[in-house]
Amino acid sequence: MHLTRSLRFCTALSLLAASVSQAMAAPLPVDDFSKIPAIQSVTMSADGKQLVAIISAPGSNNGDTALANWDMDKLDAGPVAITPSGDRMKFVAASALKAGKNLVLSRQELTAQLSGCGEGNSIGSTKTFLTKAYLTDSSQVKFDEAFADNTRKLGISEQTQRCLEIAGSASLVHALPLDPDKVVISQVNQTTLSANYYLFNLRTGQTELLFRGGARSSPGLFNPRNGELLTRVQIEPAGANEYEQQILIKNPASGQFEKHDPLTTKLTDRYTMDIVGIDEASKKLYILTDRFSPQVQARMYDPTTRAFDPEPLAAHPTYPIGGLVLGTRPSNFNQVLGFHVDGPTRETIYVDPQMKALQDGLKQAYPGLDVTITGYNDDLSRVLFTTDSAQSPVSYYVLRDRKNVTTLGSERPWIDGKQIGEQRWVTYTARDGRKIPAIVDLPVGWKEGSTALPTLVHPHGGPWARDYTGWDRSGWVPYFTSRGYAVIRPQYRGSTGFGREHWIAGDREWGQKMQDDNDDAAAWMVQQGIAAKDRVAIFGYSYGGFAAAAATVRSPSPYQCAIAGAPVTDLARLGVSWSENRLQRILQGQTVKGMDPMQNTAKATIPVLLYVGDRDVRTPSFHARSFYNAVQGKVPAKFELIPDMPHSMPWYPSHYQKTLPLMSDFLAKECGPGGL
Repeated sequence: MHLTRSLRFCTALSLLAASVSQAMAAPLPVDDFSKIPAIQSVTMSADGKQLVAIISAPGSNNGDTALANWDMDKLDAGPVAITPSGDRMKFVAASALKAGKNLVLSRQELTAQLSGCGEGNSIGSTKTFLTKAYLTDSSQVKFDEAFADNTRKLGISEQTQRCLEIAGSASLVHALPLDPDKVVISQVNQTTLSANYYLFNLRTGQTELLFRGGARSSPGLFNPRNGELLTRVQIEPAGANEYEQQILIKNPASGQFEKHDPLTTKLTDRYTMDIVGIDEASKKLYILTDRFSPQVQARMYDPTTRAFDPEPLAAHPTYPIGGLVLGTRPSNFNQVLGFHVDGPTRETIYVDPQMKALQDGLKQAYPGLDVTITGYNDDLSRVLFTTDSAQSPVSYYVLRDRKNVTTLGSERPWIDGKQIGEQRWVTYTARDGRKIPAIVDLPVGWKEGSTALPTLVHPHGGPWARDYTGWDRSGWVPYFTSRGYAVIRPQYRGSTGFGREHWIAGDREWGQKMQDDNDDAAAWMVQQGIAAKDRVAIFGYSYGGFAAAAATVRSPSPYQCAIAGAPVTDLARLGVSWSENRLQRILQGQTVKGMDPMQNTAKATIPVLLYVGDRDVRTPSFHARSFYNAVQGKVPAKFELIPDMPHSMPWYPSHYQKTLPLMSDFLAKECGPGGL
């Protein structure tokens, strides 16, 4: 042990000597990430008259949130109303609607008997959060529960009512941008526990039923002009352990919904078949699908002939089409203005000349930053847009009269981007020949030929998800790179967004081939001269936490230690609550197989830190605690239960203040001999 530490000390001296000409950044402090963002969740009403956002509450020292509202005619004067969060209920998101209304999401801690709820413990109390939506106007004097059905129902138990409160009994579905008063909403039927869909008048509160949901039936496309339901999605059994997704389209002549075989898919085939719009002239549907190509394309489908157009409307040779940009203002309503390409970043490509010129002009004005248009009024005299990069947190701006830009602010203006290094999009080859995309983040000043770095392999959660380049909203990546670590985020098999075949390749490979991809990322970083072979760790959260737990019990290991945040460790007790999407639960439940860390704890070989929030109902604390109890006598192990922390963001400042030093201290002091 002492010899190893001496060698590490010598290596540190060599590194210091080799980096005399290399600028080193000071570590970004924990407070840079723990503070409540100065501004976030910014939206502008369709008419461009008002703007709403969540800001840091005045006087709170970035410790709490507030709701702010601006009059766009007097934007430079600042908010006309600021309402701080209450002692318990905290504002977490806001959206400017119409008819002078804003939709606000709030959240508060809840501890209650929730047996029978989807996220509740079978016995005892559950610590979780209650989220509610409210409608208010620009004065922010009165907050009414949004879209709620406040009539009392006979035969509904108090516990069921509480479950509905936690799940959220109502939500906004479609804004119907041309209608001055109405939106489409969903309400949970307290008798059947399925969702019904209504036209909701924001001025009067009146509702009109559009669709009555069921266990196997859900709405598809609503007419963006008037809310009429045009398509439905039906899930039907199709044999043992098989389901069929049927898309039914309303026949305008008969008014009946008819099944269309070209749109029918087996769930286990996992083809994308998503209707995202309708061309009003031809009545053809815009559909995102990968039935004809390895990547998702945008195609047009004719319900009359029941056939797809022979050529795609939008396609990319390497990456999927993530969506279409359809006009929402009177002058361009429902026209295809562009499309999203889910490449390294989610890039919007405009085909509409006016929007393309606007986007190109903004990109030229903000070189080196990703620019995203998030709102505009009909004549483009008011445009809301954002910028960000790997070095720059999201900033919000309003372009007025196509020439004057008002800066609303950065989410984290106190962060110095010069302390954050380079980001690269790379591809490496796994041991079986599969090409794995990845994001590599490097400390300031590191270049080829510099001394190899301590390195973190950082697999994302999900696993049916992916990472994008740009600012890391969790803050984990810049926090560690500013401390001299390199970070690689492998888009291992099982990740979405890189083609159906790459996605399906992760089925039943938890802890096996999916894990090989992470280990091979470590080997690639060493081969590139970026990572020091004996200074590599793995850190992940949620599914990434599973990967870190799996790494603890796999040999041979490329890692000196593992950090498992909010992990799943016991596949047999995974349950079905990891996703709010019913189809994903059906599908993913059949693919969660492989090497179970809890069944292999006797094979633990490296130190491990496990942490989880005590209000995490997605990956409950028993996963981390049980794994810790099983391995602590075999390897150095540490377990932390974080007070009042939920699974997903937003987190409290105290959560960052606890977890960030917990991880960096563990890496420095307890990761292998002498620390990482």
